[in-house]
Amino acid sequence: MAILQFFYKNTKYFFLAVGFICDTIIYMKIHDVIIIGAGAGGLKAAAELESRHKNYVILDMGNTPARKIAVSGGGNCNFTNTGADYTRYFGQNPDFVRSALAQFSPIDMLNWVKSKNIEYTEKEPGRFFCKNGAQNIINALLSDINVNSIQSNQKVLRVDKQDNVFAVFTENGDVFHSKSLIIATGGISYSNLGVSDVGFSIAKHFGHKIVPFRPGLCPLKTDAFSPDLAGISLSVEITTNSPKRVINDNLLFTHFGIGGPAVYRASLSNTDNLIINFTPKVDLFEKLKQSKQTNGRKNLVNILTEILPNKFAHFVCKNDDKNIADYKDSQLQKIANQITHFEIKNLKPIGMQNAEITFGGIDTKYINSKNMESKICKNLFFAGEVLDVSGDLGGFNLQWAFSSGFLAGKNA
Repeated sequence: MAILQFFYKNTKYFFLAVGFICDTIIYMKIHDVIIIGAGAGGLKAAAELESRHKNYVILDMGNTPARKIAVSGGGNCNFTNTGADYTRYFGQNPDFVRSALAQFSPIDMLNWVKSKNIEYTEKEPGRFFCKNGAQNIINALLSDINVNSIQSNQKVLRVDKQDNVFAVFTENGDVFHSKSLIIATGGISYSNLGVSDVGFSIAKHFGHKIVPFRPGLCPLKTDAFSPDLAGISLSVEITTNSPKRVINDNLLFTHFGIGGPAVYRASLSNTDNLIINFTPKVDLFEKLKQSKQTNGRKNLVNILTEILPNKFAHFVCKNDDKNIADYKDSQLQKIANQITHFEIKNLKPIGMQNAEITFGGIDTKYINSKNMESKICKNLFFAGEVLDVSGDLGGFNLQWAFSSGFLAGKNA
């Protein structure tokens, strides 16, 4: 009553108060959805929101959207792989990807690319790249949304929620409000492109567990090989454990260890112990025994250089120049085993800056796989690499980003 009497006697203060309230209401625009991150997952989510006529804003910390897409596939964007299913994904629960891949499949992605008249090439069976560069995919994604909805250089600091409204605070001092929120911030690999762990921080704030993360799809450090081998590439078979996998692909020796596609793929497993077969297409023991009968005066190194690079042959033989006839069969068996079952222990990933993805992330246990919504916080959604979902090398991670982004945008 006293307040009403005050405003009655002081009408100018009454109108000032009313004006302040009106300004506050106008200023606090509440979007249907805020998307944090303008990468593959965020832009695909925005396209679905656009098709549903939702009011949305995309907050991105960088100058330009889709920076990781631009460098993916060596700049040609390996945008999908038709072999994508749960067996090609890793994390605590690989089954989590099933629904998303079913609702927006690699074939759906390929059809979308065709609908945009993007020229593409199939470099390996099922593995598709843009023929004329990744910018084609980026332009197509942007054509599906209102580009004015992208707020660049908006580094998110934190998110709160009150009365079912999310408040997103940025480093610029801006505050954005929405009924739903999609976290599509990606991981922390490719640090030179500008990355942030804010997606993990937001998830933790709302009660989600973070599976410890490490570099994924990356070179591995080991002192098992001579630095003199750096630059040599050969086809190998790598056997991993936890999970048990047999990988056939190319290995590249580096100054600090090993890299190349086979090693990148192996990095998604426990790297405490790897077994490498350097002659996967040859029964090496039989080859050595046969050479002993037919080329006994030829030394072991020269025999091995018929199927292995010269420097590597010298490395595994420790420059032993004895004729092959001077070896017992048991010795040849031991040499063959060393090359076909080369065991390496305690390999270490070479930093996030050299990794293509972040392995680990937000635990999927408390996220609904059918719509990407949090089971803990209503109207909070996730998409892409920020989750504990790591795809194999070859277009699997971009497909996951598109599929999960599609689901988040369809349901937010």
